[in-house]
Amino acid sequence: MRTGLLAKKLGMTRIFKDDGTHVPVTVLHLDDVRVVAARTQETDGYTAVQLGWGRAKVKNVTKPNKGHFAKAKVEPTMKLAEFRVAADAVLEPGASLSAAHFVVGQKVDVSGTTKGKGFAGGMKRWNFSGLEASHGVSVSHRSLGSTGNRQDPGKTFKNKKMAGHLGDERVTTQNVEIAAVDAEKGLIMIKGAVPGAKGGFVLVRDAVKRARPAEAPYPAALAAAAEAAQA
Repeated sequence: MRTGLLAKKLGMTRIFKDDGTHVPVTVLHLDDVRVVAARTQETDGYTAVQLGWGRAKVKNVTKPNKGHFAKAKVEPTMKLAEFRVAADAVLEPGASLSAAHFVVGQKVDVSGTTKGKGFAGGMKRWNFSGLEASHGVSVSHRSLGSTGNRQDPGKTFKNKKMAGHLGDERVTTQNVEIAAVDAEKGLIMIKGAVPGAKGGFVLVRDAVKRARPAEAPYPAALAAAAEAAQA
């Protein structure tokens, strides 16, 4: 198991294939993604790597994080995320990762925070069909309908689908396909949509339900190695 990548969602567009057909894609941007810390079994009880995205002004970094970045000898980053990895896939702090970490056609899992939509009714939140348009129904066309039972059990069960807060929750979309990779510009294009709004951060990992392609670099695609290969 190797590390994933921390990326920023730029939005959606489309790319054209050689036969003229087009594919809708979500564009993800990697801005100087570096390893900030490494977790080992001996010191932390588990193995993982902590990645940072972008660069942050020192005045905007909290005092504890200033010490954290100073210990790792890396510049402060705007966003941090941690990925569990195998013992032989732990990376050294300061290593910079490339978008070439994933290959075209590979299946990945993308985790992000969905758009918050506030308080929503049952039809919007749970796809309820609503009540009839006539036959005595008035005012309550979009209401839930029955929410409980009769005297037995005489209550509404927990987790009943009802109106309430919609969105703004952690969601993982599995088995989406890498449509294109531009390592030079730090772009990853994923076929279809992924959770989150424009400008939001997402975590991209190897799909847990699909085998990792043999050509995918292990333990990771480092930026220095990718630049040397292009040269």
